[in-house]
Amino acid sequence: MSEREVSTAPAGTDMPAAKKQKLSSDENSNPDLSGDENDDAVSIESGTNTERPDTPTNTPNAPGRKSWGKGKWKSKKCKYSFKCVNSLKEDHNQPLFGVQFNWHSKEGDPLVFATVGSNRVTLYECHSQGEIRLLQSYVDADADENFYTCAWTYDSNTSHPLLAVAGSRGIIRIINPITMQCIKHYVGHGNAINELKFHPRDPNLLLSVSKDHALRLWNIQTDTLVAIFGGVEGHRDEVLSADYDLLGEKIMSCGMDHSLKLWRINSKRMINAIKESYDYNPNKTNRPFISQKIHFPDFSTRDIHRNYVDCVRWLGDLILSKSGRAILHSHQQCMKDPVSSNLRRHLSCENAIVCWKPGKMEDDIDKIKPSESNVTILGRFDYSQCDIWYMRFSMDFWQKMLALGNQVGKLYVWDLEVEDPHKAKCTTLTHHKCGAAIRQTSFSRDSSILIAVCDDASIWRWDRLR
Repeated sequence: MSEREVSTAPAGTDMPAAKKQKLSSDENSNPDLSGDENDDAVSIESGTNTERPDTPTNTPNAPGRKSWGKGKWKSKKCKYSFKCVNSLKEDHNQPLFGVQFNWHSKEGDPLVFATVGSNRVTLYECHSQGEIRLLQSYVDADADENFYTCAWTYDSNTSHPLLAVAGSRGIIRIINPITMQCIKHYVGHGNAINELKFHPRDPNLLLSVSKDHALRLWNIQTDTLVAIFGGVEGHRDEVLSADYDLLGEKIMSCGMDHSLKLWRINSKRMINAIKESYDYNPNKTNRPFISQKIHFPDFSTRDIHRNYVDCVRWLGDLILSKSGRAILHSHQQCMKDPVSSNLRRHLSCENAIVCWKPGKMEDDIDKIKPSESNVTILGRFDYSQCDIWYMRFSMDFWQKMLALGNQVGKLYVWDLEVEDPHKAKCTTLTHHKCGAAIRQTSFSRDSSILIAVCDDASIWRWDRLR
């Protein structure tokens, strides 16, 4: 990357470790690793907003394919138990907005995760007995950069792990932790980037969503912009989140316009565009690559949420989504609203992750038409004290657990491995020293470790008890 320099001191095994990594030549950054690994942890069975710089933040006033039916999902004793074994705090003291484990490692490899916040990208390794080891730390030369999101993939030629990061400046940076360099960067979005996602089957296809109201699909092997999703019937405000389905055939996006939109990438047009992106070689032609402009989603709804939709994930053929703030509707307002009575009851209490599907219960999602106006609410995962936006939930690799943090430092972990969703079980994880908003969580691939990152730059490690 032309404007970035990296100076590092290697240590460790396959992935160079320790000391500090810089993306600037004049700024020293070494996170203050003040661990609380000996503190007791609690695993409890449960029964005024500010704004993120250039996009989300808030401070509270007070400290697989499922055939699921409708209804409120009550929390009972969960079979999963966790213990807090360590915590640390990065020295920039700014909110950590993103965390991701590297799920592309092989069995027996170290468990590595990355955090992003301020103009910092930091890599850590989880060891036994609760230890968290600092591997590398990268600092952007622009002090005003604020990284919001990160995503792991691997080089399809060398198998090296790669980390994509992006944030307020709208620039995507690709970091190779083995060579300790930013090897590529992509400029295209006109504003901040809120989320990055790699295709589940093609490690080169990177999806980015932005404050500029659009999604972009990149091929990082050939450095081409495959497609832009947005425009005529696209999002009308910031796109906050998006996710591929397990087969990588569909994308669901959501944003500040309260809408959720489905984009198919297994259409003939998109299959050809992806193929052409691999065939494109700028050294053999003078013509630029022609990106597809996708103006019309394959499905769209505003009937699930009544405020910013800040996180969306696929669960088989179902969708999980949450809204950023609680909204209370008066009875008169609800009666004027054309939304069905079932949806009205749901919308009156937004402190929940909603499980739903486009169309009717019996409809095949692959046959849903753009004109479809029906949605089916299947259930909710309820939580409390999470009225601020840009608070993202996560699932483990096998989609058996769902985790979300709230604005006062509590973690909710739901057991998704139930036949009857009305009996979905929840564990609330609390620690007396964790009181800041938890922005994002991430499970290790083997589901043995859950990491949470907070607004006060703290990182919390919870180990699953067998």
